[in-house]
Amino acid sequence: QVQLVESGGGLVQAGGSLRLSCAASGRTFSSYAMGWFRQAPGKEREFVAAISRGRSTSYADSVKGRFTISRDNAKNTVYLQMNSLKPEDTAVYYCAADSIPATVVAGRPANWGQGTQVTVSS
Repeated sequence: QVQLVESGGGLVQAGGSLRLSCAASGRTFSSYAMGWFRQAPGKEREFVAAISRGRSTSYADSVKGRFTISRDNAKNTVYLQMNSLKPEDTAVYYCAADSIPATVVAGRPANWGQGTQVTVSS
Protein backbone atom coordinates (compact mmCIF):
# COMPACT_ATOMS: atom_id res chain seq x y z
CA GLN A 1 0.00 0.00 0.00
CA VAL A 2 1.25 3.48 -0.83
CA GLN A 3 -0.28 6.87 -0.12
CA LEU A 4 -0.28 9.41 -2.96
CA VAL A 5 -0.71 13.18 -2.72
CA GLU A 6 -1.03 15.30 -5.84
CA SER A 7 -0.24 19.00 -6.14
CA GLY A 8 0.36 21.63 -8.79
CA GLY A 9 -3.09 21.98 -10.30
CA GLY A 10 -4.67 25.33 -11.00
CA LEU A 11 -6.11 27.69 -13.58
CA VAL A 12 -4.12 28.40 -16.73
CA GLN A 13 -4.85 29.95 -20.11
CA ALA A 14 -4.89 27.86 -23.25
CA GLY A 15 -1.36 27.41 -24.55
CA GLY A 16 0.11 27.61 -21.07
CA SER A 17 1.92 25.05 -18.96
CA LEU A 18 1.56 23.36 -15.58
CA ARG A 19 3.59 20.76 -13.74
CA LEU A 20 1.78 18.31 -11.52
CA SER A 21 3.57 16.48 -8.74
CA CYS A 22 2.62 13.32 -6.89
CA ALA A 23 4.41 12.55 -3.64
CA ALA A 24 4.33 8.94 -2.49
CA SER A 25 4.82 7.55 0.97
CA GLY A 26 6.86 4.49 1.80
CA ARG A 27 10.30 3.18 1.03
CA THR A 28 9.37 1.08 -1.99
CA PHE A 29 8.46 3.88 -4.42
CA SER A 30 11.10 2.77 -6.91
CA SER A 31 9.41 -0.62 -7.24
CA TYR A 32 6.09 0.87 -8.39
CA ALA A 33 4.87 1.72 -11.85
CA MET A 34 3.24 5.15 -11.72
CA GLY A 35 0.54 6.77 -13.78
CA TRP A 36 -1.60 9.82 -14.28
CA PHE A 37 -5.30 9.73 -15.11
CA ARG A 38 -7.91 12.44 -15.51
CA GLN A 39 -11.66 12.81 -15.24
CA ALA A 40 -13.57 15.65 -16.84
CA PRO A 41 -17.10 16.57 -15.70
CA GLY A 42 -19.63 14.08 -16.99
CA LYS A 43 -16.96 11.78 -18.41
CA GLU A 44 -15.26 8.60 -17.31
CA ARG A 45 -11.77 8.63 -15.88
CA GLU A 46 -9.20 8.16 -18.63
CA PHE A 47 -5.54 7.19 -18.86
CA VAL A 48 -3.08 10.03 -19.48
CA ALA A 49 0.45 8.69 -18.99
CA ALA A 50 2.46 6.00 -17.21
CA ILE A 51 6.07 5.36 -16.29
CA SER A 52 7.55 2.01 -15.32
CA ARG A 53 10.21 1.18 -12.77
CA GLY A 54 12.70 1.25 -15.62
CA ARG A 55 11.39 4.67 -16.76
CA SER A 56 9.68 3.40 -19.89
CA THR A 57 6.80 5.73 -20.67
CA SER A 58 3.46 5.55 -22.43
CA TYR A 59 0.93 8.25 -23.27
CA ALA A 60 -2.61 8.68 -24.41
CA ASP A 61 -2.77 9.83 -28.02
CA SER A 62 -4.50 13.03 -26.94
CA VAL A 63 -1.47 14.22 -24.94
CA LYS A 64 1.47 12.82 -26.92
CA GLY A 65 4.00 15.52 -27.70
CA ARG A 66 2.51 17.90 -25.12
CA PHE A 67 2.76 16.05 -21.79
CA THR A 68 5.83 14.41 -20.23
CA ILE A 69 5.81 12.02 -17.29
CA SER A 70 8.94 11.59 -15.18
CA ARG A 71 9.95 10.28 -11.79
CA ASP A 72 12.50 11.09 -9.11
CA ASN A 73 12.98 8.01 -6.96
CA ALA A 74 15.16 9.90 -4.48
CA LYS A 75 12.20 12.20 -3.76
CA ASN A 76 9.48 9.54 -4.05
CA THR A 77 7.79 11.79 -6.59
CA VAL A 78 6.33 11.47 -10.06
CA TYR A 79 5.70 14.49 -12.26
CA LEU A 80 3.49 15.38 -15.18
CA GLN A 81 4.74 18.32 -17.22
CA MET A 82 1.86 19.65 -19.29
CA ASN A 83 2.59 22.07 -22.14
CA SER A 84 0.41 23.62 -24.83
CA LEU A 85 -2.63 23.10 -22.67
CA LYS A 86 -6.07 23.09 -24.27
CA PRO A 87 -9.51 23.69 -22.76
CA GLU A 88 -10.27 20.00 -23.31
CA ASP A 89 -7.47 19.15 -20.87
CA THR A 90 -9.65 20.55 -18.08
CA ALA A 91 -10.20 17.76 -15.55
CA VAL A 92 -9.33 16.42 -12.14
CA TYR A 93 -5.97 14.72 -12.48
CA TYR A 94 -5.22 11.63 -10.41
CA CYS A 95 -1.95 9.95 -9.60
CA ALA A 96 -1.87 6.15 -9.43
CA ALA A 97 0.58 3.42 -8.46
CA ASP A 98 0.84 -0.33 -8.74
CA SER A 99 3.61 -2.90 -8.60
CA ILE A 100 2.34 -4.33 -11.92
CA PRO A 101 2.85 -1.88 -14.84
CA ALA A 102 0.14 -3.41 -17.01
CA THR A 103 -2.38 -2.77 -14.27
CA VAL A 104 -1.59 0.93 -14.31
CA VAL A 105 -1.96 1.25 -18.08
CA ALA A 106 -5.19 -0.75 -17.92
CA GLY A 107 -6.63 1.75 -15.46
CA ARG A 108 -6.84 -0.67 -12.53
CA PRO A 109 -4.00 0.34 -10.21
CA ALA A 110 -4.30 -0.54 -6.57
CA ASN A 111 -3.43 2.93 -5.27
CA TRP A 112 -4.98 6.28 -6.12
CA GLY A 113 -4.43 9.84 -4.99
CA GLN A 114 -7.22 12.30 -4.17
CA GLY A 115 -6.80 14.32 -7.34
CA THR A 116 -5.91 17.88 -8.26
CA GLN A 117 -8.02 20.19 -10.43
CA VAL A 118 -6.64 21.55 -13.68
CA THR A 119 -8.70 24.19 -15.47
CA VAL A 120 -7.68 25.55 -18.87
CA SER A 121 -9.46 28.69 -20.00
CA SER A 122 -9.92 29.58 -23.66
